[in-house]
Amino acid sequence: MLIRKEESKDYEITYSVVKAAFDSAEHSDGNEHDLVNALRKGEAFIPDLSLVAEMDGKIVGHIMFTKAKVGDGAVLVLAPLSVLPEYQRKGIGMSLIKEGHSIAGQLGYEYSIVLGSEKYYPKAGYVPAGSFGIKPPFDVPNENFMAYKIKENASDICGVIKYAKEFGIE
Repeated sequence: MLIRKEESKDYEITYSVVKAAFDSAEHSDGNEHDLVNALRKGEAFIPDLSLVAEMDGKIVGHIMFTKAKVGDGAVLVLAPLSVLPEYQRKGIGMSLIKEGHSIAGQLGYEYSIVLGSEKYYPKAGYVPAGSFGIKPPFDVPNENFMAYKIKENASDICGVIKYAKEFGIE
């Protein structure tokens, strides 16, 4: 498997990968593929943190981390993570997360936030975000709003996360 930075020539394929990945997802609004397109055009987009996973030359997965704010500090939001249904449960998602965290650390980011499965994301080291003082701007079970400390010596952070406007969360 090859994990690499997404290129503009991948956008159409990535769109279909994200759409297929969320077609049968338990928690989905059905618009994740459109969110990816919108985020790419926004100020929160970080090209180095939009990654694809390839197997035998075929894009089978995608992950995107975008900028957000907690207080005066910059954090990342992991959303969405997508793997084609027939390639799920093979470690591709975890590999994308791990590579994203590695690049994020090199870029100087200290935290990644995710709203997701309390069964899946803790396997990648995510814990309830409240344990870092990070709060959601909406009602959500604590176990589904999680954070990952990218750098061991990350500065303390506290406050409500402010998502990129493309998420449609005020």
